[in-house]
Amino acid sequence: MLLRRQTTVLIGLFLISTVLGSCSRSPASSAGSIPRTADGKPDFSGIWQVRNRAAADLEDHVARHGAPAGKGVVQGGPIPYQAWAAAKKIENARNRLTADPLASCYMPGVPRIMYMEFPFQIHQTPDHIAITFEWSQVHRTIYTNGAPPPDGIDFWMGDSRGRWEGNTLVVDVTNFNGKNDFQGSRENRHIIERWTRTSPTTIEYVVTLDDPTTWTKPWTAKQEFVKQSDEKNRIYKEPRCVEGNYSIFGMLSGARAKDLAFAEGRGPDPRTLNYATSTSAALDDEDLDDLQ
Repeated sequence: MLLRRQTTVLIGLFLISTVLGSCSRSPASSAGSIPRTADGKPDFSGIWQVRNRAAADLEDHVARHGAPAGKGVVQGGPIPYQAWAAAKKIENARNRLTADPLASCYMPGVPRIMYMEFPFQIHQTPDHIAITFEWSQVHRTIYTNGAPPPDGIDFWMGDSRGRWEGNTLVVDVTNFNGKNDFQGSRENRHIIERWTRTSPTTIEYVVTLDDPTTWTKPWTAKQEFVKQSDEKNRIYKEPRCVEGNYSIFGMLSGARAKDLAFAEGRGPDPRTLNYATSTSAALDDEDLDDLQ
């Protein structure tokens, strides 16, 4: 009985020491394991993508038409809307097909572009961090050369000025042109982003937003970017959004009709059709009518 108690105590002490040791070593090992640039800064280069449903709603939300359910990313409670902004959010949700700036192919602005579920690629130099987004050829530059933002010039994506605080890139974003909306805020939006590479495959992205004309106080949201394979992925640079291009729906419907015809044995394999030099293998209008 005494031997069993001694053994139990020894096992307990071993587990406690193991946990405490791993906790004390984890920050150093984590900081040492992240890739770094030649000047010693954390290297954010590569292709990244968000893995959540915050693009549909930053707060906890149920599924609705065109938007899957998801867990929120807002920290410390709901977004502190002023009364008019809360009412405007409900109105915009009802009319999102026309009220959403993205419906007109406008640039999403910051930080909305960072929540959209499209991959983006980061290119890092000592003086600049350039980000190219797959969504509609949008791009963004974070200046890390210490230069101040220009006076009297505003931008769709705002003006981003970064500085390093240890291993964290802190970005001050101002100078919005007011033509895109983020949670009710437009040209008075002021953003502080904190980018921290927490592992070789993750970046923690924390953003604090302030606009005294829209919210009752500053508020914060936090999410994570996940590294994508540079070998197996690429950013498609062709435009993804063309305002008024209603023919795209007909083109996609026709392509799906041909896929269905091939699957049911009623047409050729669409992959074998040559639209560049010949139309002889394509389905004519009567064939398409039969597929409806």
